[in-house]
Amino acid sequence: MIWYSVMPLDPAGLLQGETAAVTSREIRVEGILMEVEPMAEDQAKIVRLLDCGLQDYLNPRYSPGAMIRYIPTVENEAKG
Repeated sequence: MIWYSVMPLDPAGLLQGETAAVTSREIRVEGILMEVEPMAEDQAKIVRLLDCGLQDYLNPRYSPGAMIRYIPTVENEAKG
């Protein structure tokens, strides 16, 4: 069987018949929207870039697998 997907098969658990657990987050760092996977309390690993300029793909700081500082916050959406 041939399986075409943009998502890797191992983390999705598609080969083993498991349900995929979503642990990645979309965040914006310095104007670049990226998908990251939280690793530790204040670190995350870049999975892929989602919205950025072409020159940002060549920046080794934003390459997939690179570690960045990530501190999750809760934003208050209530106004008033």
